Amino acid sequence: MKLTEQAFKELFPEKNLENYELKIKYTDKFKPYNANVRYAGNSLQFNLSRKWRTVSREIQTGLIQGLMLKIFKEKKKTMNIDLYNNFIRNLHISIPKIINDPILEDSFNRVNENYFFGLIEKPNLTWHVSIRRLGSYEYGTDTISISQILDTDKDLLDYVMYHEVLHKKHKFYEKNGRSFHHTREFKQMEKQFHNSEEMEVRIKSLLRRKRSKIFKWF
Repeated sequence: MKLTEQAFKELFPEKNLENYELKIKYTDKFKPYNANVRYAGNSLQFNLSRKWRTVSREIQTGLIQGLMLKIFKEKKKTMNIDLYNNFIRNLHISIPKIINDPILEDSFNRVNENYFFGLIEKPNLTWHVSIRRLGSYEYGTDTISISQILDTDKDLLDYVMYHEVLHKKHKFYEKNGRSFHHTREFKQMEKQFHNSEEMEVRIKSLLRRKRSKIFKWF
């Protein structure tokens, strides 16, 4: 049985599979372990990074089922979805750490020593040129990316770095087909950064100076 068909029947035994056209395509256009689904009429095409080809059938099934839940806007849970989530949470262990920058490394080391007792493994570290987000953490590549507008402000750089290291440490939890990243515990820990309220004020000032109202945190 095809992977998509197996995923569908396990997730929606009450639905008629014959009413849907399910396709899967592996592509080099995505970053490692990224994926999406395109839905038109009764046709669903699942586009997966080529990295997924070498991953077990069970984990790929969980990925596809998670995408199906988003399309059909339903809340369900399967063993394969749990396997997929655990796989993503632990990807950082096997990902090579080959991307680095001395300024970002110094910031990471300060944050790691001051707030995590030096116990967080250094991820890939890189700058991005976008001014629409201050920082991001990618599970699939174990990469923290920071906006270049912070390269001259050590305090704000460390604050955003701290936010992204929290994502690396706490990952996410899944409930009813939804992933939650900014949990209550996450927000409480974020406030433990020294002068966190002042940092938020300074970030808002930075946004005004850059004349941009849309910065995103991931």
